[in-house]
Amino acid sequence: MTAVLEGPAATRTRDARELLNAVQPHIQHLTINVLDSGMTIWDREVALLLRDEVMVKDLAERILGNAVMYLVASMEHPEVHLGVGKVVDIGVHQIILDTPVYFAFCEAYNGGAYKHHAPFIQRRNDGTVLRTADFLRSIGFMPDDELWNRDGSECSPCDSKVPDSH
Repeated sequence: MTAVLEGPAATRTRDARELLNAVQPHIQHLTINVLDSGMTIWDREVALLLRDEVMVKDLAERILGNAVMYLVASMEHPEVHLGVGKVVDIGVHQIILDTPVYFAFCEAYNGGAYKHHAPFIQRRNDGTVLRTADFLRSIGFMPDDELWNRDGSECSPCDSKVPDSH
């Protein structure tokens, strides 16, 4: 009898910066606007957040990273009810508003299908934000607890109940 000893299972950690930069080859529209700066996609989105929403680079990077985690999770796991709070939603909106990048994101992580973003007017207060952070951990991400706990149970008003929405 031969015994095979296996080491502990490796914990897979997924890097939001790498995931966002990986969409670059999928960008097909307005490439001059998006790619001619010489910046990575990550640096571009951080720069846009700093231009429009967030005052310090460290916070912009934290928000963007958690937004990438959420978007990838919502595309990879459409059957799971996920949602973000107000802070992380700033980064989600940044990616969606940079439409060539968002289309490429959908190409890379949603099989090319466009994932709609159609929020309800009222925010939900059902604990979805904290459950989403827990789910992100379960699939190899390291969500920023301070950002997710900031909004706690007050979830963004998105509807993830339909197959092509988050």
